[in-house]
Amino acid sequence: MTAIELARFTVSPEAEEAMVEGRPSMIRALRARFPGCLAAYLTKEDDGSWLDVVVWRDRTEALEAARTAPSIPECAAWFQHIATSGGLRHVDVVHSWPPATES
Repeated sequence: MTAIELARFTVSPEAEEAMVEGRPSMIRALRARFPGCLAAYLTKEDDGSWLDVVVWRDRTEALEAARTAPSIPECAAWFQHIATSGGLRHVDVVHSWPPATES
């Protein structure tokens, strides 16, 4: 079953540009290690906080990635931009439109 990872966090204003610029490298490294990473969306909330939305082939791979991503150098470097974490959660997709597909 497809799963979605939701990570809420803040970034200091002076680190935002570097965080966004470093994102493609981090996502490439994450996908190289975890091919079940199907899509990733970095969003900015109206209050200035960020919500990272990552779509996974299944919850097992999402949980494994959450556990081990800090050991991937590109991920560890990207995480350094985070000032405060609002938590990480995983949800299962019960229905989607368009239907979820594997890559």
